[in-house]
Amino acid sequence: MATAKAKTKGAKTKAEAAKAEAAPAEVMPAAPPKVDQAAAPAVSTPVHKAHGFRRKLTGRVTSNKMDKTVTVEVIRKALDPVYKKYVRMRERYKAHDPENSYKIGDRVEIQEHRPISRGKRWLVTRVISRSVEE
Repeated sequence: MATAKAKTKGAKTKAEAAKAEAAPAEVMPAAPPKVDQAAAPAVSTPVHKAHGFRRKLTGRVTSNKMDKTVTVEVIRKALDPVYKKYVRMRERYKAHDPENSYKIGDRVEIQEHRPISRGKRWLVTRVISRSVEE
C-alpha cells in the first residue's frame, strides 16, 4: 500500500503532461553587450559634491562692514499662535563673502555651510537683484 501512495504522489495527470509539452521553453534574455572602457566617452563628474540637503534662504544685505562677511536679514511671515495673525519675523545671519562684492541693499541667496567662524555658518551663493544707487 505504501508503494501505491508513492506512485500517485509523483504522477501527473494527462492534462498536466499535455500542457507541459505544449508550453514553449522559456527564453533567457540576451546579455547586454560589453563596452570597452577605454573607448567609452568620459563622463564628467562634479568637482564639488553636495553634502546632503542644505537650506537656502533669500534676504537683503544689511551690513558689509566686516572683511569677507555680510549680514543678511531674512524676513518671513509666521502665524501667531495666540492671535492667529501673520506676524513679520526677522532673522539676521552672517554669511561668507570671499570677494567683498556684495553691497548694502542687495537681495542675495544664502546657503548653509560648515562653520567658518564663531558666528558665521552661511555662504552667499548668488545675487538675486542689486541695490539701486542714488
